[in-house]
Amino acid sequence: MSPTNSFCVERAALNEAMRRLESDGLNRAAAGNASVRTPHGLIITPTGVVPARLAPHQMVEMTLAGDVLSEAWQPSSEWRFHRDIYLARPAIQAIVHVHSPYATALACTRSEIPAFHYMVAVAGGDNIRCAPYARFGSQLLSDYAVAALNERRACLLANHGLIALGADLDAAMRLTLEVEELARQYLLALQTGRLVLLSPAEMSDALEAFKTYGQPKK
Repeated sequence: MSPTNSFCVERAALNEAMRRLESDGLNRAAAGNASVRTPHGLIITPTGVVPARLAPHQMVEMTLAGDVLSEAWQPSSEWRFHRDIYLARPAIQAIVHVHSPYATALACTRSEIPAFHYMVAVAGGDNIRCAPYARFGSQLLSDYAVAALNERRACLLANHGLIALGADLDAAMRLTLEVEELARQYLLALQTGRLVLLSPAEMSDALEAFKTYGQPKK
């Protein structure tokens, strides 16, 4: 079966997203992946293709049962956590996964990002969890990621990288950048030896304020 010609806009958007992630320094070589939900499942970036050689027609359409609808290209090795997140989180429409420098460095310490800054609330809670380590592409990694993302829109993957979710691809991309910056700031703050965390009440106040943060949807 040849690749479908449907979802041209989504394929082009994923292609551009992978190029942006590389140009912004959030991925290098063939690291990372991204996907968008479709009415029949998802479209995901292919495995092992560097952004400079990526093209929209290489994006892989899949069902939520894990069936590949095109034989021309194989999906990202991480397709399981994309599929499982979409199954667990009906409101999520896009997923971005990166091996960005600061988030990955922190993930290699197997540490969460705690409430050191009110912007941690951008990911939906008072911390950004770090999922336990499991081999890339494995079902166990997917299970750990889904659990770490419970009531959150981002998580770290131990010794691996970062996952960010969004109501659309642009939102998932923005959150990826925001969490990478939080990881950078947290690592810098740790170096001072004088890190002070916000209290539960202060973070609760920030989370409430985030409910009306940003421009209203038209």
